[in-house]
Amino acid sequence: MHEALYRQIGAASCSQALVLMGDFNHPDICWRDNTAGHKQSRKFLECVDDNFLLQVIEEPTRRGAMLDLVLTNKEGLVGDVKLKGSLGCSDHEMVEFRILRAARRVRSKLTTLDFRRADFGLFRDLLCRIPWDKVLEGRGAQDSWLVFKGHLLQAQERCIPTKRKSSKSTKRPPWMNKELLGKVKQKKEAYRGWKQGQVAWEEYRETVRAARDQVRKAKALIEISLARDVKDNKKSFYRYVSDKRRTRENVGPLQNEMGDLVTQGMEKAEVLKDFFASVFTGKCFAQVAEGKGRDWEIAEPPTVGEDQV
Repeated sequence: MHEALYRQIGAASCSQALVLMGDFNHPDICWRDNTAGHKQSRKFLECVDDNFLLQVIEEPTRRGAMLDLVLTNKEGLVGDVKLKGSLGCSDHEMVEFRILRAARRVRSKLTTLDFRRADFGLFRDLLCRIPWDKVLEGRGAQDSWLVFKGHLLQAQERCIPTKRKSSKSTKRPPWMNKELLGKVKQKKEAYRGWKQGQVAWEEYRETVRAARDQVRKAKALIEISLARDVKDNKKSFYRYVSDKRRTRENVGPLQNEMGDLVTQGMEKAEVLKDFFASVFTGKCFAQVAEGKGRDWEIAEPPTVGEDQV
């Protein structure tokens, strides 16, 4: 029974994006230290580790034990995990979470010069063929610049090809360095080789574990550094925290005058409008109307009341 479950988990973990939730009934597993007491729990923990799954629930879901789990094979796919209390007669906590879908990349229509494929030898040769003394003779600074610019653009068009500008708007994370980029590249190559049958599973697994451990250490070091220097470098700290937030919180549920929670956008707008109207007072208008100004004595004050606001 358990072996069949482990085989199904292994097959499902090969998908591009996986979210697996359920009551796995392993209360002796400590997910923070990645340890377990019973043999069956250790086998389940080994299955999760071998398939590179992440467990995102951090609080107990039933009487101080963490029985209900949410597993995913992609970091950042699941977010905003919250426990919402029990439902009916159940003694398990309800688990609420969001599956964060990556935004579709917009293909850029801008073009830029591709200097990697440029023929600088031909470019230099074309410019050297032009008799600049005769071409620029008797011309002023502005005319000389326009002539030079025209020849330069013609040579550029012949010798330097163009390419579509990359639409990647994100920069490298602050913890990413050249060594980690090499490890990530090795992991991708090992995965490609394993898919093609050229790399053994054990070798691929060791490569992934090594890359994952180094990434985690790099993240921990940069976070410790930012926390230590937060007093002197608040901007970097809050920029890092803002980048880690993959979702932006909107206006949450509001309680209307009847005591009911409203969640729809139009209903929340009505609740906010009613509350604003309830605290409106006409004292400010009365005080302005009583002021002694030349304009107020000549012109009639505007008629603005609670209904108009």
